[in-house]
Amino acid sequence: MLISASRRTDIPAFFGEWFMGRIRDGYFDRINPFNSHQVKRISLLPDDVDAIVFWTKNPKPFLKHLDELDSRGYRYYFQFTLNDYPPEFEPNLPNISARIDTFKKLSERIGPEKVIWRYDPIIVSSVTPVRYHIETITAMTAELSGYSSRMMISFLDFYGKIQGRLKELETKHQISFTDIAAPEHAGQLEQLLEPLVQVAHMNGFEVLSCAEKLDLEPYDIGHGACIDGQLLNELFLLEKGYGKDKHQRPECLCTEAADMGVYNTCKFICTYCYAVGSEKRVRETLDKHDPSGASLITK
Repeated sequence: MLISASRRTDIPAFFGEWFMGRIRDGYFDRINPFNSHQVKRISLLPDDVDAIVFWTKNPKPFLKHLDELDSRGYRYYFQFTLNDYPPEFEPNLPNISARIDTFKKLSERIGPEKVIWRYDPIIVSSVTPVRYHIETITAMTAELSGYSSRMMISFLDFYGKIQGRLKELETKHQISFTDIAAPEHAGQLEQLLEPLVQVAHMNGFEVLSCAEKLDLEPYDIGHGACIDGQLLNELFLLEKGYGKDKHQRPECLCTEAADMGVYNTCKFICTYCYAVGSEKRVRETLDKHDPSGASLITK
């Protein structure tokens, strides 16, 4: 069994104590996000967990728990999302310098091969044009060189609920957005990806895409998996024949895993995030959080 912690919220940033309580008790309850009456108890005993994949934008509060995870025999790696966006997009994150420092400390603690850098999503807008991304990635790849060797990228998905937030930014802050993955913007895409890959390779990074329909092989960007069965086998000598997660969209190549998170619980409330509806929804959902509960949110 693989554990995802979590696509739906930032467990390392906000729910580390709850997570460790579940580890100590040896199980958690997974509630179907579309039917709260469907509850499944999942073992977290070390013998039952092949590995844990953490997803986070700020694992600093969680670093204190790594010694205990190691002593209990758990295997894990981190998907660490590290962008440098304006507060209109990411209103509640620590500053970029602090997050880079945390990235380095985590890498030094567990090894660079176990910290995957997510530059995700790539948002092309009037305040973050192609040139902005090239300059940001040039600086960040140099800063993170030697602390990771894999960069995952994806482009902003213009989901229905996200479009409403983007429209609000257009109205309130006069920010316009470009769907750079659309065919009519192929020229801009090339202007972005060619130097991105070049500078990434110069600093020792492999570049992979996350759940993208676009064929980016001409830019030397392969289709990647965030919960990567092959990587797990290589890191931890597991020799398991993992299969694709059939519950994810077709473009997603992730290995099947049990996700511990719940939607509408991440207090970062990033404008572009598919896992939160609104700040109000997050507050309402967090009112149901029991730090000692078997599930992150009570039914």
